[in-house]
Amino acid sequence: MANDASTVFDLVVLGGGSGGYAAALRGAQLGLDVALIEKDKLGGTCLHRGCIPTKALLHAGEIADQARESEQFGVKATLDGVDMPGVHKYKDEVVTGLYKGLQGLVASRKITFVSGEGRLSSPTSVDVNGQRYEGRHILLATGSQPKSLPGLVPDGERIITSEHALTLDRVPKSAIVLGGGVIGVEFASAWKSFGADVTIIEALKHLVPVEDENSSKLLERAFRKRGIKFNLGTFFEKAENTADGVKVTLADGKTFEAEVLLVAVGRGPVSEGMGYEEVGVAMDRGYVLTDEYKRTNIPTVSAVGDLTPVLQLAHVGFAEGILVAERLAGLDVVPIDYDGVPRVTYCHPEVASVGITEAKAKEIHGADKVVALKYNLAGNGKSKILKTAGEIKLVQVKDGPVVGVHMVGDRMGEQVGEAQLIYNWEALPAEVAQLIHAHPTQNEALGEAHLALAGKPLHSHD
Repeated sequence: MANDASTVFDLVVLGGGSGGYAAALRGAQLGLDVALIEKDKLGGTCLHRGCIPTKALLHAGEIADQARESEQFGVKATLDGVDMPGVHKYKDEVVTGLYKGLQGLVASRKITFVSGEGRLSSPTSVDVNGQRYEGRHILLATGSQPKSLPGLVPDGERIITSEHALTLDRVPKSAIVLGGGVIGVEFASAWKSFGADVTIIEALKHLVPVEDENSSKLLERAFRKRGIKFNLGTFFEKAENTADGVKVTLADGKTFEAEVLLVAVGRGPVSEGMGYEEVGVAMDRGYVLTDEYKRTNIPTVSAVGDLTPVLQLAHVGFAEGILVAERLAGLDVVPIDYDGVPRVTYCHPEVASVGITEAKAKEIHGADKVVALKYNLAGNGKSKILKTAGEIKLVQVKDGPVVGVHMVGDRMGEQVGEAQLIYNWEALPAEVAQLIHAHPTQNEALGEAHLALAGKPLHSHD
């Protein structure tokens, strides 16, 4: 098809991850003729090496914890151990099912799927496998890959990335996790559930440092209770192999030893050698720069997802891909409010948030104009039943809307949907307080927090 010089697609998408395939599916739905180019598997990092497989691991870990702790619920169970091949089989079945569904969707929408490594060859073309695919518009969606630190080279055996960790054939006896962000704390949580001895090393002064400080402190308290160790506020210096593992030295001379070292210091853009700079796409530190409509400096080229310097979340990629497809199809589109995007860290307990932190709110509105309220889950019936601890913290502009919802506790990721509506609809506490929340649910805690903020607390003592 592409050999035929007369074939010019409306949209050629380079990268079949969350952002790329969302743009392709929505574009095809809107009548655009779309080509989708992917060098590996459709679905990208999120489906194959990120969100989906890690959450499956975390769920398997949760089952292990439940077996271990079942007696406190009056159920006698024993944990005979964790069968990693069995865990991988379960995880891979989840991924394979979703992958097949996605392949079916792309085929049913009549999208031309091209398997191979693409390279931008002009403002209106991508070369793959020696063939040129012409497009009226090009969307760059090549995503991200694990980053490391200078002098720290993952070998896949002792020094590993999150991608290696997902296929590890055993539970390490001990692990050092370098980085206390989302990826680091999720793996630390899963490995601890599987029975490993885990230490997190984070250079900043808190775990999950981009979250509200209250959420970070609650997670640290919960991790201490679970026996997950962590060292905060000191930079990594070097890692060296020992007879049976790895030794890590920090800038202050402190050392840690373990069987494996997981490098979880973030992800960087996949853009090197892709032809972006040669074609003249504006870039910064490997990221492709765009405006709020995801347009680059070249009128025929857009970019979405982890390739651009925004929140590295699959659902951000989806939303941006849809925005680009709708813009190209001539629909009216609204730029994404990145503060209004829900964020969830699926460790145990979960950390979920939407909107801005208390510190950011004070910076924007002034310290005297910001009200913060904490609602402890101890007052929530369902949380008591689940034996989970945590808090919901609301950040409000005085006499105005709620601008931040920050939650820590089991299953809080499931509550972030309503929190997103509260933030994005600029709801006043009194408006949310009028809504009736089902009893007993954890969702009720969100309602009660707003009742308290509206000045009519029900079960809290504030």
